[in-house]
Amino acid sequence: MNNFVKPINLHLTISIFIVMIVAFVYGFKPDLFFDVKVKTIDEHNIFKAIMGVYNAFSFLWFVGIIKEKFWQTATISNFLFMFGLAFGRIVSIIFDGIPSTIFLLGTVGELTLGFYAFHQFKKSKQ
Repeated sequence: MNNFVKPINLHLTISIFIVMIVAFVYGFKPDLFFDVKVKTIDEHNIFKAIMGVYNAFSFLWFVGIIKEKFWQTATISNFLFMFGLAFGRIVSIIFDGIPSTIFLLGTVGELTLGFYAFHQFKKSKQ
């Protein structure tokens, strides 16, 4: 069976797919789906840096799928990444108000992937 579709790797495969797309949107066209107006070089630089971080994590998850000895590291980083994003969004909801639907869906997706990755990690320890 292809490693990318094995149930134990599904959280990583889904995350790679989504996070890489979001990374390139943030990096090159943040106003495509989001109500964001990037005007300065510094703002572009911030979004390109976010793209780099997202792609670096995606690469780690990819390595975790193809090299079993990196699976635990990839999975831990996956649930921390997803929970970190969700935490930031929840803090924003509390302090800034309700964002657009795409960000609300993102929060639900991040929590779902975070819990699924954590579940896979715990299951692997048994």
